[in-house]
Amino acid sequence: MKVTEHYNNTNEPLISFEIIPPKRGGSISRVFESLDELNKYKPPFIDVTSHAAEAYYEELPDGSVKRYTRRKRPGTIGLCAAIKHRYNVDPVPHLICKGFTQEETEDALIELNYLGFENVLAIRGDDIGYQKPIQKTRGINKYAVDLVRQITRMNSGVYLEKLIDADETDFCIGVGGYPEKHIQAPNLAFDIARLKEKVEAGADYIVTQMFFDNPGFFRFVELCREAGIEAPIIPGLKILTTPKHLYRLPEFFHLTIPGALSREVSSRPDHASEIGVEWAVQQCRELLGYGVPGLHFYVMGNPDPACRVIDQLDVVPSTSKI
Repeated sequence: MKVTEHYNNTNEPLISFEIIPPKRGGSISRVFESLDELNKYKPPFIDVTSHAAEAYYEELPDGSVKRYTRRKRPGTIGLCAAIKHRYNVDPVPHLICKGFTQEETEDALIELNYLGFENVLAIRGDDIGYQKPIQKTRGINKYAVDLVRQITRMNSGVYLEKLIDADETDFCIGVGGYPEKHIQAPNLAFDIARLKEKVEAGADYIVTQMFFDNPGFFRFVELCREAGIEAPIIPGLKILTTPKHLYRLPEFFHLTIPGALSREVSSRPDHASEIGVEWAVQQCRELLGYGVPGLHFYVMGNPDPACRVIDQLDVVPSTSKI
């Protein structure tokens, strides 16, 4: 079932998650252990991140430096297939621009279509310091809106090369939104205009970057509606569990930690996990009172904080009405 159908077919807020594939060569068993915990909340869908090859450097014994590229977390499609068949949950594989050609993206979409997947999340992706050489016969999607357009074209049966009787795909397309604006956007209004372009290009719903300030999210939603964006906007949430998050989360995700939260964690660092969970509980209750269609938790590799939060919410785990 499509993500939008899950939201349309229920009157209850839905709980969903995002996970990451194991590192290259790592065991899938730990991922399954996490999914076993998350599955008790009956998520209608689970996102699986995608990772392109990354550039890294190694100093050789003679003092020279050699550049390598390697995908550190392959396996997105395989993990999605496991989620679908092991848990009967709709997977949402991420598709990214960075590090992939349009041809590789098309091949991935064909595979996903063969596997019966109905949802994808189209995002630009982080700068990985590596881009494949682009030949005249190859192209890239520079921005997420370009990726959305490629998926939309395939939904209309238009492929990169002219094919006779090409099958139309039928993907539901999610995109990212940034309540505090994308780091490269000059201002929030500019960023929302780019988000509207993605919706007009064919995006069906929006999942936000993680945030800790609900008023900022509410303002973001209001500005989106004023701009004519009618797609569902799903809040993305991360639970702060360590004092290091005060520095690492802003560094990696370009977000703001509210002063009240940072002061409390700084004053009681040994209780950071309890403080973060309580903050998230209050944040979720306020979001549910606001009427959000669901809560989307970025669990990464540790489901415990999200479970501790959900267990304190007045949300009855319920899959969408079929």
